[in-house]
Amino acid sequence: MTLKNKNGIEFVEGSGNVFADLGLPNADELYLRASLGTEIVKIIRKKGYSQKEVAKILGIKQPEVSALLNAKFQRFSQEKLISFLNKLDYKITIQVSPHNPGEPYQEFATT
Repeated sequence: MTLKNKNGIEFVEGSGNVFADLGLPNADELYLRASLGTEIVKIIRKKGYSQKEVAKILGIKQPEVSALLNAKFQRFSQEKLISFLNKLDYKITIQVSPHNPGEPYQEFATT
């Protein structure tokens, strides 16, 4: 949908999934991985863990920690990212509901 801002400049409103907006294949999967990965990085930074500590907690090698912290989430499956959150003592809740026109098919929320 094309809109205009207060200065009359036209812009296109995004769908909420930048990967879909870019027309990438598997956009929903990419969005979910990015959302999960971003949350993991925020938790790691909030807790002040070193890469060595993260490697031990998550059961991965330091180069994988580096990839994670550098947002290379394509290296990890959704299941692996969920297991990382569990190892960081976070739970995952999945909610299924009917889709309404105009809303994204996937949403990611944190508490």
